[in-house]
Amino acid sequence: MPTYEYRCRKCGHEFEKFQSMTAEPVRICPECEGEVERLIGAGAGLIFKGSGFHATDYSDKGPKDKPGCCSSGACPLVNNTE
Repeated sequence: MPTYEYRCRKCGHEFEKFQSMTAEPVRICPECEGEVERLIGAGAGLIFKGSGFHATDYSDKGPKDKPGCCSSGACPLVNNTE
């Protein structure tokens, strides 16, 4: 749920209201009961956390050493002696 910023047109009081996007905007100032306007804010930055993103999933620069035929030197694809 976003936080909306409001300013009273009568007294200039500024306040924030944490409400859902479908909720009706605040119309009355809690200080002087004057008319308020909703301000346009910059919003919050988008933060990606966890796996599933390029920066976390593909940050390795090379293949990892894994056990198998190629790591022992017996892989015909790597050691082509023919």
